Amino acid sequence: MLRFLAPSKSPLRIPNLRKALILRPPSNSLATLADKRKASRQDIEKLPEHISLVEFREFLSHPPPVSPTTSPLPPSTSLPLLKTIFSTFHLHYHSRISSLCGEGFYTIGPCGEENLAASSLAINTDDTVALHYRHLSPSILRNWTYRSDSTYDTTSLKSILLDRARGYTVSLSDPITSGNHCALGGTPNDFIVTSTLASQTPPAVGRALGNTLSHTILKNTQPKFPKKAIHYVSLGDGSINNAHFLASINLSRYAEYNKQKCPVIFGISNNDLCISLKGNNYLSKFLESTGIKIFECNGNKVFDVYTTTNSAVEYSRKKGKPSIIVYNDLKRRFGHAATDRQTAYLTDLEIEGNRKCDNLEQAVLDIVGSGEVGWEEVRVCFEEIGEMVEEMFNVASEEDKVTSRFQQIEQASQPRVHVPRLLKNKGYNALTASGRKDIMRKNMNKAYAEILEENERVVYLGEDVEHGGYYLVTDGLKDKFPRRIRDFPPDETTLIAAGLGYAQSGLLPIVEIPYAKYLDCGFDMFNEVCCSNWLSGGKEGVGIIFRLQGFDRGTFGGNFHTHNTLYMPPGLDVVCYSNGEDYVRGLRNAVKQAEDGRITMLVDCTDLLNKRHLIGKDKGWLRGYPEGGEVLGVHDVRVYGSSPEGRGTIAIVAYGNGVVTSLQAREELENEGISKDDIDVIDCMLLSEVPDGLTEELQKYSKVIFADICKEGQNPFSTMLPILNRSIDKGGVELNKKQWNLIAAAKTYNPLGNLMTFLNVEDVKGAVKEMVK
Repeated sequence: MLRFLAPSKSPLRIPNLRKALILRPPSNSLATLADKRKASRQDIEKLPEHISLVEFREFLSHPPPVSPTTSPLPPSTSLPLLKTIFSTFHLHYHSRISSLCGEGFYTIGPCGEENLAASSLAINTDDTVALHYRHLSPSILRNWTYRSDSTYDTTSLKSILLDRARGYTVSLSDPITSGNHCALGGTPNDFIVTSTLASQTPPAVGRALGNTLSHTILKNTQPKFPKKAIHYVSLGDGSINNAHFLASINLSRYAEYNKQKCPVIFGISNNDLCISLKGNNYLSKFLESTGIKIFECNGNKVFDVYTTTNSAVEYSRKKGKPSIIVYNDLKRRFGHAATDRQTAYLTDLEIEGNRKCDNLEQAVLDIVGSGEVGWEEVRVCFEEIGEMVEEMFNVASEEDKVTSRFQQIEQASQPRVHVPRLLKNKGYNALTASGRKDIMRKNMNKAYAEILEENERVVYLGEDVEHGGYYLVTDGLKDKFPRRIRDFPPDETTLIAAGLGYAQSGLLPIVEIPYAKYLDCGFDMFNEVCCSNWLSGGKEGVGIIFRLQGFDRGTFGGNFHTHNTLYMPPGLDVVCYSNGEDYVRGLRNAVKQAEDGRITMLVDCTDLLNKRHLIGKDKGWLRGYPEGGEVLGVHDVRVYGSSPEGRGTIAIVAYGNGVVTSLQAREELENEGISKDDIDVIDCMLLSEVPDGLTEELQKYSKVIFADICKEGQNPFSTMLPILNRSIDKGGVELNKKQWNLIAAAKTYNPLGNLMTFLNVEDVKGAVKEMVK
């Protein structure tokens, strides 16, 4: 255990402390964290955390008189609460030391908010929580309650401290993120939160709504959370300005207004600071405008924290309504993080005042005053916890770190499940096609009816979907499945987050984005969804299907309703089908993948939804409904050639509307002297990676044109082409003899009432003519 002497009585100079922390790391030749800690003794003694530790020991050695008080805490929880508060302080202290020594990589601090641990005593372990990154203390106590079944044994606490040390030192053994990040969590009902302000708040509202719905619609599946569960999410007062929080407040108010049960609780820790931005007491003014029930307390007093949280929990649980708890009067000790330049926005007096915050002393005085814990037990507890935390950091720092790029890629999403090409039909036959061919939109409508009928967990979320949507894809579904077709207010952050919350509640959401351009509005939440599997080290897949419509050519709406740029972050499968038959088969596969925790985005080309004809009035783009549960795998491609296998010399690779455009170009080239027998069109439906079927097919061709309907520079095929060029080295075609070309839509925005900026027939014809010169 570190037992450095108290520093000299010279005045504390805060500016020099940060300089020492950042500019004087020890020699990397030292083998272990313990060695580096000893070598850094002088720098550690200058840390404000160490100075405060010495002062707190002095307080414990010479305790002041204590006023007797009555504890409102549950029986036998006072000492575990105190141990949790001490654990939080020591973990922060050693995170800063480890960072100084080059062995720690996360220094956002929980100090000043340790006493919020008492809030977790008011929340059941089968309620859900998502905790702000500074709210370590409630996470520890909640985790301890869960692991030890409320017996609070030392072995469980030691395990929790080791796991947290693993997070700070990015150990591969960290059970939460597997060394990918440092995040709170640790129980089945604690959801991982990143460092991105208030992004945890909208999914919490989604979980509240999703759990309510699951108890209504699930007949053969056990809901994931109790019917009366509350859903607690915490944040800092600065984060109330973040769009995520504003979206979550709006959705919870909207639900309450429409008499939907939404038992979500927002716990706000108020230190009147958002890194360098002072709040100037704006929080209280803002909260007055929310119309949500507000509970307030002194966040430094553990009994007040517990009773106030308990009151809010009882209110939201009983009423099924949202509520807000404000933990006031907190101080942010030791800065936001180790790199925080506090002197740039706080005076030395303000910094010193925050450092000397007596919240630990207050917790001890309250608990000792209740008579449940004595001074000697407190002193022993503080030192034992400190020794334990130091030992855990020594162990964690020696464990393996992330070293495999391949492993990082694999953790981005759950493995694909193998789906037999002919799934067993579960008796669904109400929409039997009987050989009839139809437009894509109507086949899509039948497909969604099919999966809603077969899987009770499936819910369809969107904007204006209850009346069928702008393209009538969900037409009539609300009548057949009244509780499972759900309209949301027109805010994509809200909609996407609700989808995540529904999925975390055990449902299988299909989230419709009205137009591709609208995904921009919810992009940050979209990324949060996509990175969720990676953030958990590949352990917690979230199964969602996004349906992105309003994409590519269409004279209505211009750029904002026929956008042709796609987002493809890691962790997401992006597929685009060109016809109704393949869409049905592909959707069935997407559902099976979502059931196993994988995320898929289906992209719909606007111009194809009602398309009947390929050439003239031939009805060449109508398709029958594939019965019998036929499935199309994401690695499959479809070849349009003079024979089913294709035998041309030129391959045009396309997707979505690009397939139709390429087939029409091939037909016109026939009339211009280039035989269509020499041209095969390959429908490449998977866009987020190179499908195996494409790699296999392209080995048959010496000339390949990629016809991409997305804008130049933002098009999927631009990433595929170099990968294919490297990988196709067999099949009798030498790489230097293969000709490649790539065409795409114009790098501009799309004007209203005009198709000239989209990929068109002339573009494809020109590329073919250039290649056959």
